[in-house]
Amino acid sequence: MTDRILIVAHGHPDVHKGGAELAAYQLYKEYERLGMDVKFLARSQETEHGGAAFSSRHTDKELLFHTSQDDDFLFSNIRTRYIWQEFRDFLLRFKPDVVHFHHYFLMGIETIMEVKNTLPDCKIILTLHEYLAICNNKGLMIKTNSNRLCYKATPKDCHLCFPEKSTADFFMRENYLKRIFSEVHHFVSPSHFLKQRYVEWGIKADKISVIENGQEIISQDQSDAASQHEKDSVRLGFFGQLNEYKGVDLLLKAYAMLPKDIRKQCSLDIHGANLELQPKAFRSAFSRLLKTKGNVSFHGGYEPAELSHLMEDVDWLVVPSIWWENSPLVIQEAFNRGIPVIVSDIGGMAEKVIHGKNGLTFRAGKASSLMSTIVQVVKEKDRYGQYVENISPPLTIEQSAQLNLGVYKTCR
Repeated sequence: MTDRILIVAHGHPDVHKGGAELAAYQLYKEYERLGMDVKFLARSQETEHGGAAFSSRHTDKELLFHTSQDDDFLFSNIRTRYIWQEFRDFLLRFKPDVVHFHHYFLMGIETIMEVKNTLPDCKIILTLHEYLAICNNKGLMIKTNSNRLCYKATPKDCHLCFPEKSTADFFMRENYLKRIFSEVHHFVSPSHFLKQRYVEWGIKADKISVIENGQEIISQDQSDAASQHEKDSVRLGFFGQLNEYKGVDLLLKAYAMLPKDIRKQCSLDIHGANLELQPKAFRSAFSRLLKTKGNVSFHGGYEPAELSHLMEDVDWLVVPSIWWENSPLVIQEAFNRGIPVIVSDIGGMAEKVIHGKNGLTFRAGKASSLMSTIVQVVKEKDRYGQYVENISPPLTIEQSAQLNLGVYKTCR
């Protein structure tokens, strides 16, 4: 068994509510439950404590790394030199056998090299959560000037999205990131789709294992779940970040397009955070669309612990993202509770939802297609139980942890 493990994330889930942060933390807690010598290191933008690079949260096993990203193009914080000696000292004190990065964003990608140089025999694992290394547009792989899907990144095409950067800049960026990635012993991808994108980019297929992020075990009889939701109305739910890429505005547009008689038979509840961080144009459009006639409610953000209670009021989850989502945790969270899902027909979303079985897919980015899918759901309420029965329980946290441990043992 591996002696010491360090889990590294770009944020603590107490502060940053993203799926990658939560997945990393859950893996750490499972290793701790198994009695392993494990620590959790999360990047923090909070003010340093007494000028130190580190502070603790909850216990001395959960550490906050107070650092900032100097260069968003190369994911570098190399100019913040004072932190590196403290990071090296920490590595030498703990001496982990495995350092499992769940991101390099905001941490500084040089942390990977620091582990390599400080502990040459340590195994370095990196879970890939989106396409940041491939795409400079927030890792979304969509065109900046049109929000059209991008199928392959090249220095020339990337320059067209970011004309302030030359083709040579993107060539050098790719080579710099690949050089650092070459020091990673093994990669983990939560979806086959994401893995394939990185294989096409240049990582060898046998260096990437597909392991879904695990879910807590929730005991629920699917037949009971189906009967609970067999009502006259259909309750749609959205859970996630509120931004233009998650498609919540697309969902509201589709809802507004519903025929009057269909709209009377359904409702839409939106649970999402960070609206205040979005551009003014998006906030204005969102507020306008919320006034759509019909039963539409906006509830704001939520804590992970509240999710089970909130999903009790949902018959169908809708994930209308316009980008190639990798492996949205919210899909597995819905399946974990016996709730079928409506998703865009691209990326990891289409990989997890089988059209006509455990959910439905619609044409990504097309409000009219989503509207037609909602009409189908309302008109075929009697089929709801079939969708529920076809849902397979997602991978548990325990199962995911064991698969990750298997990677640690076999990687070279």
